Amino acid sequence: MSNPIQTGLLAFGMSGRIFHAPFIHTHPGFQLRAVVERSRKQVAEVYPGVISYDSMAELLADAALELVIINTPNGTHFELAREALRAGKHVLIEKPVTTTLAELDELLALAQERGLHLLAYQNRRWDSDFQLVREVVESRQLGRITEVHFRFDRYKAALNAKVFKEDPATHGSGLSYDLGPHVLDQALSLFGRPERVHKTLSCNRPKSRVNDYFHYHLAYPGGLNVFVAGSLLTAAPVPAYVLHGTLGSFQKPRTDVQETQLDQEMLPTDAAYGLDSSAGELTVVSGNGEKSLTTLASPRGNYPGLFEAVHQTLRQGAPYPIRNEELRWQLEILEQ
Repeated sequence: MSNPIQTGLLAFGMSGRIFHAPFIHTHPGFQLRAVVERSRKQVAEVYPGVISYDSMAELLADAALELVIINTPNGTHFELAREALRAGKHVLIEKPVTTTLAELDELLALAQERGLHLLAYQNRRWDSDFQLVREVVESRQLGRITEVHFRFDRYKAALNAKVFKEDPATHGSGLSYDLGPHVLDQALSLFGRPERVHKTLSCNRPKSRVNDYFHYHLAYPGGLNVFVAGSLLTAAPVPAYVLHGTLGSFQKPRTDVQETQLDQEMLPTDAAYGLDSSAGELTVVSGNGEKSLTTLASPRGNYPGLFEAVHQTLRQGAPYPIRNEELRWQLEILEQ
């Protein structure tokens, strides 16, 4: 593809290696041009020819770069995104885009002023599980949906080795800012802005000083109640997605395989990439009260779809599917 988007990564740790570089490398509309590596120089071992800069300042001075991916700790997002926008670069930024609504609004205004794009990396919209949930909701097989539960659970009783993640003084620390943006984004993308929100956070791991459990009750018009939760002390997870409606119910465990495959160095172009063998269970009640159970196969996980959306926005001017108002709603909830 001619005129690929010249792209730079601000880090080549776990997120750069797994969630970004493989997609930039395999999408013909992008070229991975440069990475910031302050100490360990590793990118050339995997992607020969990619420039390794010692600092963000050096990377931003690269006139050929069009897009900067900000994949650094949560509390750094605002300052680094502002620097990139001021340098004339488009920005793709991991969740949460910022840690406050005021910061987000400042970045959006700056991007508009400079004629640039500030795009959110919410990859979990392209999980196999959530794609199936979206299909069920849009099919209206459940009738009027009345109750929804989205969960993102793990069991990690030990404190994170990355000290900043366990420091309450660090902006954006705690599980609510780590996994919370994933499930909140999923809920908001399907159901929109709630009328009311009730929030519960707690700290349960030994010696933990940041929240490791969150629960949000999103109340919508017409009686719809959406419950979004996550925990680091769930040894036996319940179904991650449960939906009830006037005509039936649906449930599905969280089984998307993309992160695991990428960590095992499988490329997105591999024939097995994203294939999820698990199924969801749809129970529908007929007019005479009889129940029927159908298993629904999961679609292929599709993180490449996010990068295709970025390409379409930057090259064709297409609307980006993760809308600015959805980011604002998410931060309104996180900041409560």
